[in-house]
Amino acid sequence: MMKEDNRNLLLAIVLSVVVLLGWQFFYGVPQMEKQKQAAQQTQQAQSQQAPAASGTAPAPATPGQPAGSAAPGAAAGQGFGTRDQALAASPRVRIDTRRIAGSISLTGARIDDVSLKAFRETVDPNSPIIVLLSPAGGPNAYYSDFGWVAAPGSNVAVPNAATVWTADNQTLTPAKPVTLSWDNGQGLTFKRVVSVDDNAMFTVRNEVENKGAAAVTLFPYGQIVRHGRPQTLGYYVLHEGLVGYVGEQHGLQEWTYDKLDKEPALSPGTVGRVWKDAVGGWVGITDKYWAATAIPDQQRKFEGRFSSFQNGNDRTFQADFLAEAVAVAPGATATSQSKLFAGAKEVAAINGYERDLQILRFDLLIDWGWFYFFTKPLFFLLDWIYKHVGNFGVAILIVTVLLKGLFFPLANKSYASMAKMKALQPEMTAIRERHADDKMKQQQALMELYKTQKINPIAGCWPVLLQIPVFFALYKILFITIEMRHAPFFGWIHDLAAPDPTNIFNLFGALPFTPPTMLHLGAWPIIMGITMFIQMKMNPEPPDPVQKMMFTWMPVFFTFLLGSFPAGLVIYWSWNNLLSVTQQGFIMKKNGVKIELFDNLKGMFGKKPADATAAAAPKPANTNKK
Repeated sequence: MMKEDNRNLLLAIVLSVVVLLGWQFFYGVPQMEKQKQAAQQTQQAQSQQAPAASGTAPAPATPGQPAGSAAPGAAAGQGFGTRDQALAASPRVRIDTRRIAGSISLTGARIDDVSLKAFRETVDPNSPIIVLLSPAGGPNAYYSDFGWVAAPGSNVAVPNAATVWTADNQTLTPAKPVTLSWDNGQGLTFKRVVSVDDNAMFTVRNEVENKGAAAVTLFPYGQIVRHGRPQTLGYYVLHEGLVGYVGEQHGLQEWTYDKLDKEPALSPGTVGRVWKDAVGGWVGITDKYWAATAIPDQQRKFEGRFSSFQNGNDRTFQADFLAEAVAVAPGATATSQSKLFAGAKEVAAINGYERDLQILRFDLLIDWGWFYFFTKPLFFLLDWIYKHVGNFGVAILIVTVLLKGLFFPLANKSYASMAKMKALQPEMTAIRERHADDKMKQQQALMELYKTQKINPIAGCWPVLLQIPVFFALYKILFITIEMRHAPFFGWIHDLAAPDPTNIFNLFGALPFTPPTMLHLGAWPIIMGITMFIQMKMNPEPPDPVQKMMFTWMPVFFTFLLGSFPAGLVIYWSWNNLLSVTQQGFIMKKNGVKIELFDNLKGMFGKKPADATAAAAPKPANTNKK
């Protein structure tokens, strides 16, 4: 029975390794190439301003209106060859803050030009800064729009994409808001007051004054529009696409671009999903590290919508909200206030906005995953240590030591049980020889031995099993949090969130060629493989040749598997292995058990240890007598 269980366990390990390796080489590696190509294309588009397709810019849908129509708020501008040409096509108000550079278009009053001063494309300090939002008509158009929608059937003129606004000053700063004004010629005067904080949050206050003789009904809206299907990494652990928290009743909504395109039609040419009667929340579009979200008044009901439509060769995606109606009596003024987040998904900033602005579940803009209850605390611990030591790599090493201390009692018990198993090897060998022809009696005798000596034969699995949740939580943190992006360690590691840049196949840069991605194997993955190999060779060689082969080759499998994983994760695994070897060696010595490392290494090269025969023979002094 025990042998059968061991075989099942080994089969599960083999299948797991095969799946992981298959995923890495047939999915993970192509995705790395895709990510690399996307980064190169983005950098080329921003530095060289490659021409975009000419023609008319697709028209997004104003909430409550058919997509692509000439509805209020729609874009209908001429296509431009470069981003600079699209920016120059409209008079603008400059945005200048500590972390943002950009502008607001006075044609349409859109916030459609945002670059992030604190972040660059690569670790090179001279590489271009990140461009987040861009105007319609240019390449990679991506912008926000806020305003009013007239009641169905109404002839009230409201501002749209062609409206030219008047600004009271030419620069928006955290200390000085900008007020935009427009008169519709029908008795309604519209004002849009835009302010910005020191980081990435804009406040948009829309006002309408009714100087006419009749009351009007208007609906506040906000939307994030993105033209073209952006390059995505396609990893299961990361959400990229449309995202929002649409009230407690609808909760978190995460829709990839492909998933949204499969939704039912909302109107001719438009597909998507609508959530009604929500109170509190936000809607937007997210990349791995950056996001733009439209945030309605958290106390008023709104309708949230994700939509997609085709216009020529361009696919446009939109996340928007439509708030409940506002009646504006003659002589009265109505106000609607919304917010726009356009920036990096920094944990402290996102949590601060959720807390200070009372934005419902804004923390979920960061994709912590299903195990956020473990992932988030682990990040906060890493971040707290980082603030004291100044290096995220060192913080990872310290957290690993702390986790080892936390799990020490269980690991200590496991290693002690393994040591006892080692001491009982002669008796176990004698039982197998004595009942060689009766497997049932052999298993019963072994189980009785384990019971008498109070040994759990699978206790040695616990140290490995305990690593699994920590491994995946740390992998998630390294993969999704911008704090880890471009975070250096020591030596050649300049980005803990990226794979080790060295490669053994070109002698770590000594040879002038770049090996294929599937042969990417850096110095740290090799160090990890060596520490894993040493850890496994600390124990006696399994008597089953299949087990022996598995445990011999497993470090090689994992070395190649982790070759393209984030360097921070590989450093964690290497350091954890080294601590485990030290801990296991101490416990084995404490229990008077021989450490098999050197004998196992000799055995690999065909040199049988001198005491192997004696060690294999049963020792009468240790024989259990009932």
